Amino acid sequence: MKTNLRVLSLGAGVQSSTLALMIEKGEIPMVDAAIFADVKGEPSAVYKWLNYLKKEIKSYPIYVVTWRDLKQDILDASRGEYKAFTAPFYTKNIETGKKGMLRRQCTADYKIKPVVQKVRELLGLKKGEKRKKNTHVEMLMGISKDEAVRMKTNRVKYIQNIYPLIDKNLTRSDCITWMSEKGYPRPPRSACTFCPYHSNEEWLRIKNGDQEEWKAVIELDRAIRSQERFKEKNKGSSTLKDEIFLHRSCLPIDQVNFEEKKEKNQGDLFEGFELECEGMCGN
Repeated sequence: MKTNLRVLSLGAGVQSSTLALMIEKGEIPMVDAAIFADVKGEPSAVYKWLNYLKKEIKSYPIYVVTWRDLKQDILDASRGEYKAFTAPFYTKNIETGKKGMLRRQCTADYKIKPVVQKVRELLGLKKGEKRKKNTHVEMLMGISKDEAVRMKTNRVKYIQNIYPLIDKNLTRSDCITWMSEKGYPRPPRSACTFCPYHSNEEWLRIKNGDQEEWKAVIELDRAIRSQERFKEKNKGSSTLKDEIFLHRSCLPIDQVNFEEKKEKNQGDLFEGFELECEGMCGN
């Protein structure tokens, strides 16, 4: 099948950055473009790194696309000024203590949607215009061998996800080694500072890092437990049944002990969710 377009889904983390630079050095076949979906929630280090990549990569363009500001939409939703939360926050029933999770829509709306829109634009399609029947797009995904569980079939029929790092049998550690051997600095971790899928290790890194970013995380965590959006719907009275949290413990984020060791054989209702986001985030 003829490929009409070949693009890199750039997350600006370790794996996709390695992939981007391997393409630049000719170790992986060339792409027409790289696309970075900016939800306006990445750590400042990621944006600095993205600017570095733009300077290093000369052979193909890097496009930055945005649908909406996810963090602002979450804050607006907490005040009843926007639709329901789109991030998969953790919930705890006030009466029973039962824990749950909100439906995740942020990846589809804020990551996948703008990337697909850019792909259509690069194909020369106008808004609402139908593609040609045999259109085929290859989308390179920065997922390594140790994260193979994140491999997904693209939900857009004419886009085929391909995984060059897995084809090369490379792990995340191998990517870091490759970057070092080629003289590149180590990329930062790429994911929204307020992502509910963070591991305790990642939360601790954020807490001990940029204090302005950590302060913003605390403020957002408090905001999502606001009852204003419920009062807006119920003429001043709240019918809130579930409290909402960023952390899986269902504690306020500034009260969580991220260094606490989980006892052996102790189950975790949300274990493994840090590998989520359909391969579009954190790579």
